[in-house]
Parts: sequence; structure tokens; C-alpha cells
Amino acid sequence: MHARGLTKRFGKLVAVDDVDLDVPARRVYGFLGPNGSGKSTTIRMLCGLLTPSGGEIEVLGLRMPEQADALRARIGYMTQRFSLFEDLTVRENLEFLAAIQGVPRRRTKARVDQLVEQYHFADRQRQLAGTMSGGQKQRLALACAVIHEPELLFLDEPTSAVDPESRRDFWEKLFELADAGTTLLVSTHLMDEAERCHRLAILDRGALVADGTPHELAARLRGRTFLVDADDPRRAHAALSGVAGVLGVAQVGTVLRVLAAQAEADDGDAIRQRLGDALARAGQRGEVTEAEPNLEDVFVAATRDGDRRGQAHAA
Repeated sequence: MHARGLTKRFGKLVAVDDVDLDVPARRVYGFLGPNGSGKSTTIRMLCGLLTPSGGEIEVLGLRMPEQADALRARIGYMTQRFSLFEDLTVRENLEFLAAIQGVPRRRTKARVDQLVEQYHFADRQRQLAGTMSGGQKQRLALACAVIHEPELLFLDEPTSAVDPESRRDFWEKLFELADAGTTLLVSTHLMDEAERCHRLAILDRGALVADGTPHELAARLRGRTFLVDADDPRRAHAALSGVAGVLGVAQVGTVLRVLAAQAEADDGDAIRQRLGDALARAGQRGEVTEAEPNLEDVFVAATRDGDRRGQAHAA
């Protein structure tokens, strides 16, 4: 799947701004970004539900949106809301979706049986969908989304309303699908989900601000992340937030995590000294050590470095 110069405007609002994408086959590709960053709009354009204002899209060898009708039989789509029929049983939902997606009737029973077993509904297939837990509903929604064995599956914040254990089980199913040959594109605003993806794109206010594997993206920040162990974390937080070259300060338990701007990475000793001086001025004793970057650091750097570049350009 490829997109070049993908843009979507709603009046004066630019929801997606000149985005280039290359989504590898048989992988879980993630879209990370806050609400309003353009993730859902991008997905709708990629699957032919929304006409772009500009750019080119090719999905499974088909041009979007011109060949959207031909694409629909080859993709699955799952949103964050449980959109199936709560007054039907698990099995009835699967059978109904099989009919909607054009699964041959002679194949339907075997396919439904397969999914009932694979998604652990053997003892619940006669249960009404509306009486199930959030995690069970999400598993059923995923089973229905793949009833026709799509080559490509779009998932729009699929686990935002389920507990961590259900989310972990759900992701195991996604990796099973990828191993079987399905390409998956998953939008999320959750860091722990984004870390699971084979490759990741970060969107901010409609723009693509980072793209790579989670490991690659974190590695680019080496030398920019620090841990500060201070007597009073709240006072230390206030003191460090105003230090020149600091993009962000976050408290994690009793320590502070500090992210420096790109320009500071060339002289780690200087930024550590600056942080130490700020603590001393605030009357705080503290130890400053370099830390391994994580995906939250990546996200903050990608969005706030962009803010700084924009401010410098405006000046």
C-alpha cells in the first residue's frame, strides 16, 4: 500500500497534510497520534470511503478512490465502537457478516466453526452479543471483520475501551493474522499498543512527523533523554521545565524524565550541567543520568521538535 502527497481539506481545515506512506505487506503498521491528528481521516481515504483533496493512493494494486468497489471485497474494517448486532448471538453475527461479505454458503459453516474455535467462543456461540464483556465484544468484532479472509485489515483505535489483559489477547490475534499473510493498519493513541507494531507512523495535526520501527525511532533520540532523581520531584519539575533546550519533563514515580531538543544531543555534558544548575538554584539536590529513549519520548520529540521548527520559521 502506497500514498503520495495525501491531503484532505474540510473547508479551511487541513485534516491530512501532504502525507507519504509505504505500508509493508504481512506486517502490523501503526498510526500513532492524539485525537484530531488525522488518523481516522487517513484510514478512510486509504480504504476508499473518503475522497482525498489531493495526492495518489494505491492499495493492493488498485487506485483509490476510483477502484474502491473492487477493493471492498479484499479488505476488512474495524472501528473502536462495537458496531455488530447486540440482539443476535455470537454465531448469528458471524453468519450474518459472512452473508454480507459474500462468503459462499457452502463455505460459511466451516468458516464460522473455524472462527468460533480460533477466537475462543466455543462455549459462548449461543450467547447474545449485547451481554458480553468489552473484551469479548472486541474479539467478536475482529472475528467478523476477517470472516471473508481479507488481504488487508484496517483497525481504527480498536482497543481503546478494553482492559489491558483483553488488549494483550487481542494483539496476539493481530499477530496471528499477520503471520498468516494479512497486512494490518492500526490507528492508536496508546503508547503500549504502538510499541507492538512492526512499523509506526506518527501523525501530528495532519502531518507525518516520524516513520520507522519503534526501535529505530527510539534509537534516533539517544543522548536526548535523562532521568533526574531529586529530593522533591514537584519542585524539581518546575525548575527544569523552564531550562533552555528542554522539550519536556514528565514525572514517572519518584523520578523525572527529561527530553532535550535535538540541538542539545551534540553536547550531553552541557545539558546535564544546565539541568544540575537549575536544580541547585531551586535548592534541590539531584542526580542527572542519561536514559534509554522510549516511545513516549519519540512522540514528544516528533511533535515538539515540529513546534520549534515552526516557531523558528515564523520568526
